[in-house]
Order: sequence, then structure tokens, then C-alpha cells
Amino acid sequence: MSNPIANPNSLARQARELFVVHVGRALPDVVKVCDALMNELRDRHGPNAEVLARRDAWLSFQQHHNTWLGLAKRGLQRLLLPPAAINSGMGSMPSKLELVDDGVVKDQILASRLAMKVLDKASSELNELRLRIQHLERRQELSRDDPLLPDVIARVLIEQWVAAGMTRDALALIQDGLGNAVGDKLLGAYQAANRLLVDGGVMKEIDLQALVKRTPGTASSVRGGAGDTGPSGLGSSTSSGAVGDETRMLTGTTPLARARMRAQGVVGRLRRLLMDRLGGEFEATQMLPPSPQLQQAIQRSAGRVSMGASLDIDLSGPVGHAHVERAAAVVRQRTAELKQAASTPTEKATVEIVALMFQSILAEERIPASVRVWFARLQIPVLRVALAEPDFFGSLQHPARQLIDRMGSCVMGFESGVSSSALEAEIRRVVQVIEQYPETGRRVFQLVLDEFQKFLATHLHEQGDTKRVVSVAQQIEQKETLSVQYTIELRKLLEDVPVRDEVREFLFKVWVDVLAVASVKHGQKSDITRDLKQVASELLWAASAKPNRSDRARVIQQLPGILQRLRKGMGLLGYPPGMQDEHIKAVSDTLADAFMSRTEPIAEDHLARLAQRLANLEDYLPQDGVGDLDLDANSIELITGVDASNIEVVNTGGSQPTEAMRAWASELQIGAWFGLEHGAKLNNAQLVWRSERGQLYLFVAPAGRCFLMQAARVAAYLQAGLLLPSEEEALTVRATRDALAKLDAQPERLLA
Repeated sequence: MSNPIANPNSLARQARELFVVHVGRALPDVVKVCDALMNELRDRHGPNAEVLARRDAWLSFQQHHNTWLGLAKRGLQRLLLPPAAINSGMGSMPSKLELVDDGVVKDQILASRLAMKVLDKASSELNELRLRIQHLERRQELSRDDPLLPDVIARVLIEQWVAAGMTRDALALIQDGLGNAVGDKLLGAYQAANRLLVDGGVMKEIDLQALVKRTPGTASSVRGGAGDTGPSGLGSSTSSGAVGDETRMLTGTTPLARARMRAQGVVGRLRRLLMDRLGGEFEATQMLPPSPQLQQAIQRSAGRVSMGASLDIDLSGPVGHAHVERAAAVVRQRTAELKQAASTPTEKATVEIVALMFQSILAEERIPASVRVWFARLQIPVLRVALAEPDFFGSLQHPARQLIDRMGSCVMGFESGVSSSALEAEIRRVVQVIEQYPETGRRVFQLVLDEFQKFLATHLHEQGDTKRVVSVAQQIEQKETLSVQYTIELRKLLEDVPVRDEVREFLFKVWVDVLAVASVKHGQKSDITRDLKQVASELLWAASAKPNRSDRARVIQQLPGILQRLRKGMGLLGYPPGMQDEHIKAVSDTLADAFMSRTEPIAEDHLARLAQRLANLEDYLPQDGVGDLDLDANSIELITGVDASNIEVVNTGGSQPTEAMRAWASELQIGAWFGLEHGAKLNNAQLVWRSERGQLYLFVAPAGRCFLMQAARVAAYLQAGLLLPSEEEALTVRATRDALAKLDAQPERLLA
């Protein structure tokens, strides 16, 4: 029994102070990384607008990075102050609900993305540190403002970036590189804090069950074993959320981040098992090449693979359960041969764990038999990687894991009717490419992973009716986006122009849609679109005051043509004659008033500049998002002229999404399967397409029914539980969990 710690609160405070000190000392290195990223952006070629924006960001960083560094250090120091001191410096919180500034929301989004990057690299160390601090302070969870949490550090960096005088857009340009740098530095800080606590006698061995928060009435303890839920608090897929009713993960991070933490907990548990059983030999041996005997055995197996004889299975006809059983038997036989050839305990353990993982994959009946047989052929290439690269067992980002996970997630719903032959052919090609490389390593897996991702980006939405729906959706997004952007730019153009309210309303409510539809149907530079833009400038001139006779004569001459072209434009929107008459009457009455007006007209040079801007409107359109689209089935048929009866536009339901849910929606992977509840019916649907601007998502159900959703609606459905991933865990994470369960039940098999 361990001795009690004399002053636990003091030790916890020391750990936080050490962590913050480490982060503060690392900030100059983070600034150097940002400087390198900015320099690379500055020298990158591209459109003039992008080049100018990147150069402005670089120049601003050169001017303000020292200020940012100083402010960030002071911000970190403030994190160690008592809460009362922090609150007094910030002022009292408002006693009533207030609108949140847009800048604050953008900061939260940036901080959430940065924190996710940190969790990708450091979640295992953070989990252990969290548990030790909670143990010391006898609390259930850390406070939301605890400096140990990555989102707290991320908020400091982002808030001080803005306070230093730099823009959020500039930060967004380098957010991926910044996230990697901060993740590396925080990993070191978490490790230092953990060492301090371990040296102080705090939880030298982590109790993995402490990661689970139990609700009243549940069992007081759960022992590890074949049924162990592991550090995730969730078992492998079970029905109707029985495990979810019993346990709940800590909720201080986003759902996506928590899922990653659970997965990292599984691989962290495997790594600790290896360290416990093999000690320092595991780390040392992993850095050395396999023994000659094992290399020869692997080479013999690889040779049989290259000759197509490794599984002794005829794949020319239909592949069924018998073929999978044969593949599993070959995997077991091959494992026995390789373990016999292994010379060290680490080699034996590595062979056994890889074999157990592939046995689990072969037993996954939701994967078609034909695909499982091809997966079995990856055992030898993956074993090579596991022997050569120490981080295979401890990193979820290893390309070998990611490749198997992506292929597995796409074939879980093979029977859905979404073309499976091409997908199976691509998986077969990927496996054969890997087999052709006798020294398979990270580089080859990364290469084929990138190729598979590109395949998914095109194949899934180019099948039959789905291709047509995607084409329609692209036109809809383009039209709606242009409508909003044209409105924004027109408001800027007319801000200081004396335009009558009736004309202004007609331009904003009708003509922006006319321009958008014309741009989609005929092209932004077509003669038709160019003429409709010219009509807008002519209308503005005609609606201005006409104090002299020559201008009035010109209006009388041009008016019939203007009104005729206005009708032609409204015809593009499908307006019936009666609706067109109403708009024409309102415009005509306004023009008549202007004809008789003796007020100051719009200056000719101002009108000329206005016409020039309208003619080249696309050059001035903003590049960022434009918010939710006004989307429904009627608008689809109106804009594209295509029957939308097979397209279910999901524009209601769900709950107001948080920024965490929006971030989760943005990271859903193409090809993944989901349970989509809509119209009182639960549909098994695959995400087959996301638009270039990330505003529209297309899900396809087994019968070919298409569900078109906007990004905000996807986030709302995720939050309400109406859109649920079919798989709670990636394929290799589940295989690792199964391997651990078997080793818990039979520990001796690891080194046998």
C-alpha cells in the first residue's frame, strides 16, 4: 500500500506551475514555426487576391509577433492566479443573457480546432495527468478553466494573437502547422508534469477504470478482462446504448475529441501492456531490425503472397464464409511459423498482437467476405511496419492504421446498393500495390492511403443517380452562394448612393437571384449574364433624378428596353406574368417619380464606376462562408430544371448546434456510414459527397434515396442524436481492443 501524500493540493499546484512554465518556455519555438509558415505562404504563387492576403498576413506577423509572444506569456501566467483574481481583472460577469460577439465565436472555433490538434498528439499523456490531478484533489473532473486543458491554452494563444493586432484570417492560414507545433510542445509539458507526480508517489500505475464516470446505482467497480470496456468507457458495438446508459465519459471536450481520447486510451493501454511485460527491451528492440531468422520467415511468407499462394484461396468466383475461414486458418498457421522464428520476446509479442488484430478483422461479419480475404493479405506488410516503427502500436495517425480504418468504414454497408464492385476493385489494387514492395513501410502506406482518399472523393458520388444529384447540389450551392455574395457586394456599392427604397428592394430581393441563376445556367462571363448586370446599372441611372431635358429624353427612349429586360430576368426565376407585373409597376412608378424630380442626380463618374463594378462583380466577392442557404426541393427544380423527387432536402429538425458540433460535422469522413433518422424513419446512409465550400452534404440510403443537408443541419442532427455514426470505433481500434481482451484472458499467449 502506497504512503499517503503529505500535501496533495500543493503537489497538484506544482504540477500545474511546471506545465505552464514548460509551455511558456516553448512559446519562442512556436513563434519560429509560425514565422517559417508565414514565409512559406508569402512565397507561394496563386491568384492576386490570395497572394496579397498572404503577404499582408506575413507583414503583420513580422510587425506583431514579439507583441504576441509577450502577451501570450502573460496570459499563461494569469492562468495560475486564483479564480477571484482572474475574475476581478476581467470585470464581473453580466447578470443577463447577452449576444455573443462574432469575434468571440470565431475565437472559439479556432481554439477548438487547435485543441483537437493537441489531443491528436497528446491525449494519452493528458488522460494520465488528468487522472492524477483528480486523484490528488479528490474531484470528479477538472474545471473548464483549468490550465492543463488544451482548449484553455488554445484560447490564450488565439485571444492574444488578436490582441496583438493580427487578424483571425491570418491565423487560419497557418492553423494546421501551428496546431502541430503546439501539440508537440504540450506533449512535452504533459510528460514533465506526469513525471513530477509519479516521482511524488501519485498513481505510478494508472487505474484505467477511473476514466469512467459511473451513474448512481451502477456497480462500484469493474475488473479488466474479456469484457473490459477499457479506457473508453464504451464496449465494442452493443445494441441500444446499454453501455451508454451505464457509463459516461468526461464532457469537457468535443464529441470528436472524446472519441479520439477513447481510441488513444485503447492504444495507450496496449503500449503499457508491452512495457509492463517486456520492460525496456520493448523500446530498445523496436529500434533494431528484426532478427535474421524472423526476416527470412517474413520473406518466405511475402514470397508466397507475391505468387498469390499465401492464402491458397481461389478468388476467381464468389467468395463466402468458407473462404474467410480458410484465410483465418492461414493467418493462425503463419503466426505460429513466425513466432517460432522470432528470437526475442518483443518479436514474439509483436507477431502475436498483429495476428490477434487480423483475427478480429476477419471475424467482423459486417465486412463482406471478399474484402476480409484481401484484408488478411495485409498481415505481413503490417507486421513489417510494427516491427520497424515503434509508434505503430501507440499512434492512431499511423498511415497503416488509417488505411485499414478507411477501407473498413467504407465497406461496412456494402449491400446498400452503392456500387461495390469498383470499391472492392480499388481495395484489391491497394493491397496488391502494398504487396509489391518487399520493404513495406510508412511511406508506402501513406502513398496508397492518399490514393484511396482521392478515389473516395470521386467514386462514391459518380454512380448513376448520385452523380446527377451531386451535379444538381453543386448548382444549388453555387446559386445560393452567389445570391448572398451579390447581396453583400451590392449593399457595399449602394451604401452612399441616393437610391430610392423601391429600386433598392427590387435589386436586393429579386435581381441578385436573377444574376445568380444566370451565372449558374449560362456562366458568369456569358453575354446573358453580362447584359443582366448592365440592366442593373441602367436601372440605377434611370431611377436617379433627371433635372435636364436631355436626360429625360434618354430615359423615355431607353425605358421600354429596360422593362423588357427586367421581365426576361424575372423569367429566369420562373416568376408568373402576374408577379412580374407587380414588380414592373413598382419600378415604373419609381422611375416616373424620378423623371419629375428636380433633386441632385447621381454623378456621371460615380455611375460609371458603379457600372464597372457591377460588370466585374465576381472580382469583389468575399471568399469566406455565407451562412445557411435558402434550400428546398422547389428551389432545386426551379434553378436546375431537374426533377427533384428522389432528393430529400433535410431543412428541419435537430437542435441548435454548438461550435463543437459544427467542428465535428466538418470532419465527417466521406464513405462513412450513419444512422439517419428523418421523417420518423431510421435510414442506414453513407456520406458520399461534401461540397467544395463545405456547405452541403449528400447521404445516400440503400434504396438510392438521397438526403441533401446543409452543414448547420448536419451539426444539428449530430447534436440531437438524429445522425449517429454506425461505428463507434475505427476498425483497428476495435481489433486492438479485442486483442487486449484475449490477452487478458490468456496472458501466456503473448510470449508463447
